[in-house]
Amino acid sequence: MSGNTIGGARPHVLGPTVDDQTRCIHYRTPLDVIAIRFACCGEFYPCHLCHAEAAGHPARQWPVAEREEHAVLCGVCAATLTIGDYLEADACPACGALFNPGCKLHPEFYFEV
Repeated sequence: MSGNTIGGARPHVLGPTVDDQTRCIHYRTPLDVIAIRFACCGEFYPCHLCHAEAAGHPARQWPVAEREEHAVLCGVCAATLTIGDYLEADACPACGALFNPGCKLHPEFYFEV
């Protein structure tokens, strides 16, 4: 179900964020408002480049069988989406914030396809 927050609190986002809506030094347009919880470490990062620079270990993609994991954070309202919901969405189902459509061009950085 979309719109949950992990433990009722806004998850901490690691990496070089530039604002409180999860934009980072690599992706900071008005539509760059999500962070991904990486399968390898369970930590949220704004993007694959942030993870590569800060995590100290290689990224692992979420398996197709785990599409129900709440692994996507809306930086606007702090709702967490399942991977499946995120892959189908153009905007946050909880607050309506639009997501960057360019992210759909490289899901393989985060999810097995």
